Amino acid sequence: MNRIQELVEQLELTEHPEGGFYKETYRSAGSIPQDVLGDIFTGERNYSTGIYFLLTTGNFSAFHRIRQDEMWHFYEGDPLIIHMIDQAGKYSTQEIGLNLHRNQLPQFVVPKNIWFASEVLENGTYSLVGCTVSPGFDFEDFELAKRDQFINNFPQHEEIIQRLTRA
Repeated sequence: MNRIQELVEQLELTEHPEGGFYKETYRSAGSIPQDVLGDIFTGERNYSTGIYFLLTTGNFSAFHRIRQDEMWHFYEGDPLIIHMIDQAGKYSTQEIGLNLHRNQLPQFVVPKNIWFASEVLENGTYSLVGCTVSPGFDFEDFELAKRDQFINNFPQHEEIIQRLTRA
């Protein structure tokens, strides 16, 4: 059994709608009432959630955004690159990994409402990371980018949007 199959089986990972594999590993028992969270949320949210997330070569996490900050944690495998486009259209990247001399970070926070996608760094095989979201993740807070609309909004980034969206 190769390492990827081993991780999928041992960690009980399933396919994620944005690409890759995941498993929720933590959801706090406590929750924050909607009236405290404000109008950007449609209901209460747990204090925090956490997942394992596995990406493999040839696969990617498609551009999406959520209403919360998302902290990424590198665990093993090859470095991962996060592609980001903010509301003003500024494109940036951050490598997640352990080679600090290459400016990789073992932890990184993608700010709320930033469009982001990720993929295994070129010539890599897989990346196993974790993601922590607070207030806790809910699919109500998840928006997958629609390719044509996304390109209309950010035509200067058409090449990366074409490559890292699914529809």
